[in-house]
Amino acid sequence: MAKARTLDKRRKSVRNIRKITRTMELISTAQFRRAMDRALSAAAYTQRITSLVGHLAAAGHSVSHPLLEPRSQVKRAALLVLTANRGMCGGYNSGVMRQAFTQYHALSELVGAANVSLSVAGKRGISTFRFRKIGPARSFMQFDDKPAFDEVDEIAMGYLNAYLAGEIDRLDVCYTKFEGMSKQYPVTETLLPLGSLESATPKKDAAKSSEKSEAMSGKKHTEAQYEFLPSAAGILDEIVPMSFRVRMFKCFLDAAVSEQVARMVAMKAATENADQMISNLSVTYNRARQSAITNELLEIIGGADAISKS
Repeated sequence: MAKARTLDKRRKSVRNIRKITRTMELISTAQFRRAMDRALSAAAYTQRITSLVGHLAAAGHSVSHPLLEPRSQVKRAALLVLTANRGMCGGYNSGVMRQAFTQYHALSELVGAANVSLSVAGKRGISTFRFRKIGPARSFMQFDDKPAFDEVDEIAMGYLNAYLAGEIDRLDVCYTKFEGMSKQYPVTETLLPLGSLESATPKKDAAKSSEKSEAMSGKKHTEAQYEFLPSAAGILDEIVPMSFRVRMFKCFLDAAVSEQVARMVAMKAATENADQMISNLSVTYNRARQSAITNELLEIIGGADAISKS
C-alpha cells in the first residue's frame, strides 16, 4: 500500500494547487472586466481629443507645437518599460522584456548607453534588468490592476518638462497593447515627439467617423464646423500636452488589462491541467489499491490452504 498512499498524497497536493489556480482565475476574470472597461473608455477619450486636431486642420489653421516637431539630432533618449508586479501570468512579462531589451540596445547604439534614461514599472521588470546588470534610473511599483491617472500624470509631466527643456530628445514606451480578448502583443511606441496626434486614432475608425459625418450632413465638409475661442493656437497648446498625457495613461491601462488576460488564461490552463492530472492519478491510485488488495487476498487464501493441508 506504500505506492497507493504516495499516489493519494500526490493527488491531494494537486487538488490543493487546483483550488489556488481556480481562485486566481476567478479573481483575474473580475479584475479583467473592470480593467477592460477603463481601457475602452480611455481609448474613446483619446480618439475624441485627436479628432479636434482634424477640426483645426479643416479650419485652415497650421498645426504647430514643440511636442510635434522632431529633433534634428537625437542625443538623449528615455525608455519606459511597463511590466507586472506579480508572476503567474504566462508569457506576459517575458514578451515585454524581450521587446524592452531589443529597444534598449537599439537606443544604446543610437545615443550611447550613458545617454539612455531607463525607467521600469513593475517588480518583474526591475528584477530582470538588475539581473542583467542594468540599473534603472527610476522604478515604480505602485501600479497594479487599477493605475490612477494622477500617478501616471505625474510621470507624464516629468517627461513632458524634460522634453521641453531639452533634457531628452525622445521617449519610447514598451508595453503590451490590448486590442481585444484574443489579441494582446508587446509593442514599442514613441510618444515623444508626438509627430502627429492623428496617429493615435486608428485609420479605420477615423474613416468610419468621417463617413458617418458626411452621411449625416449629405456632403463633405469643406469649411470649418466650429469657431475656436480664444484661438485655435491657444486650444492647441492645451490639446497637445493633454493628448500626450492621455496616451501614456492609455499605455498603463492597456498593460494592466493585458496582464489580467494573460493571468486569466494561464490560470485556466493550469486548472485544466490539474483536473487532468487528478484524473490520471485517480486511475493509477485505484489500480495500485486494487493490486494491493488482490495480493493480500492471495496471501490469505494461500495461508488458509496451507493450514488446511497440514
